[in-house]
Amino acid sequence: MGALVEIRSLSKVYERGRQRVEVLHHIDMDVQEGEFVALMGPSGSGKTTLLNLIGGLDSPTDGSLTVAGERIERLSQGPLARWRAAHVGFVFQFYNLLPMLSAQRNVELPLLLTKLSGKDRRRNASVALELVGLADRANHKPGELSGGQQQRVAIARAIVSDPTLLVCDEPTGDLDRQSAEDVLGLLQQLNREHGKTIIMVTHDPKAAEHAGRTLHLDKGTLARGEQAAA
Repeated sequence: MGALVEIRSLSKVYERGRQRVEVLHHIDMDVQEGEFVALMGPSGSGKTTLLNLIGGLDSPTDGSLTVAGERIERLSQGPLARWRAAHVGFVFQFYNLLPMLSAQRNVELPLLLTKLSGKDRRRNASVALELVGLADRANHKPGELSGGQQQRVAIARAIVSDPTLLVCDEPTGDLDRQSAEDVLGLLQQLNREHGKTIIMVTHDPKAAEHAGRTLHLDKGTLARGEQAAA
């Protein structure tokens, strides 16, 4: 297996009026296909910024960012959105489920961007819900589910289009310990049994233990000795 994510000299600067804030400083990092990597670091270290760049939600100021063979920093907004829909599944801390839709319909949402028929969308969503252990909750709305169950629905939504990469931003940050363990166990299962490449931002050392490798960011740089460049 080769590197799915290749990052070279990646920097991100935000302009706030006359102030120039450099959030990431010349990051070099590889993530191999099939890896489960945790990104840790103090608040403000640039973890979420790096995750958003890898997922194509933001663009770097400098450097190169290759994901699944595509130099995504070169893509304009339209092609980038299409690339993102085809390759990346997102899991956020606060689930981002639509409260008026059932679990089944929430999971189907990414498939509305594809050419799949309604029947195929429903079938794929059912398979994803079964995979996360919620086939019996398909018709329940988010308000009728626990926090852990809602995050499982969010994971089903992230994997329903069979993405190349899962990016998870504090996926257990809003959960009690048992629900967090259940969600982390599910991510491990997706990684080990289904070969999903996962990059997870977390502040929780116990959560990071579920990953195969942990990288530490501090003030916009990777901790010494943890650059994963070839």
